[in-house]
Amino acid sequence: MDVHLQGLAAQQADIVAGWQLEAVGWNRARVDHRVRRHGWRVVHPGVYALTQAPLTRRQRWLAATLTAPDCVLSHASAGACWGVRPFDGNFETVTRPGDGGPRRFGGMLVSRSRTLKGDTTRTDGIRITTVERTLIDLAPHVSAPATGRAFREGLRLKLTTAAKLRSSTERHTGRRGTKVLAELATRYATVPYARTRSDAEGRALELLHDGGEQPPAVNARIGGEEADLVWRERRLIVEIDGPQYHRFRDENARKERLWEAAGYTVRRVASDVVYERPERFLARVREPLS
Repeated sequence: MDVHLQGLAAQQADIVAGWQLEAVGWNRARVDHRVRRHGWRVVHPGVYALTQAPLTRRQRWLAATLTAPDCVLSHASAGACWGVRPFDGNFETVTRPGDGGPRRFGGMLVSRSRTLKGDTTRTDGIRITTVERTLIDLAPHVSAPATGRAFREGLRLKLTTAAKLRSSTERHTGRRGTKVLAELATRYATVPYARTRSDAEGRALELLHDGGEQPPAVNARIGGEEADLVWRERRLIVEIDGPQYHRFRDENARKERLWEAAGYTVRRVASDVVYERPERFLARVREPLS
């Protein structure tokens, strides 16, 4: 295998672009020959998979960014790549330098931007908008609760900080969505999202902050087991139970016995209550201890 092709294949999970090969001396005829005779698969016009195996998600993201020089994964695809927002569309979203609104080209939705400088990076070898820019790009297209969830995930996963996000929104003042993100980053700058294990815990911390409650310890060990929210002075533990709670009922009961043996009152709240009935969650936290 040609040394340049071998290097690209190794770096890019067997995905290569014609423009990359032409940059190291290949001509169009040589690329076309490889496509015809060596079983290269066309992923996008001018972008090829060197094997016939089903493409992984990473390969699909790489292929989208290789459709043009300086192309980066962005918007919904970037949100999924960073893990801040799921996206299962039948196309990928990218941004290229320039002007003009989004346009669909086959399996891609292509946006243009003249403000990418300082807002791109790489993750797992993929050129992509930074987490901060990704959140800004997503905000105008999703609901306020979805923006809040993506914001919390970015901080929970330690991909960004409130200070970095505020700084980024200041550079993009006037864009739709930046106001919501700036307010979140300012309002909840001290919330310890990075200590949480789930988005529901992060949202619970926001509710406690807004309600003026004393902040709890998060995922602290009591009696040798980790508890979601802990108020040591009150000897109170609040567990936020997600959909998986019933699958581990016996294990949860075992932990609860240990916490009670350590002198704590344990209260359980369903994650749905945190999102849909915040006043009920706060009332549960505020109930007098018996």
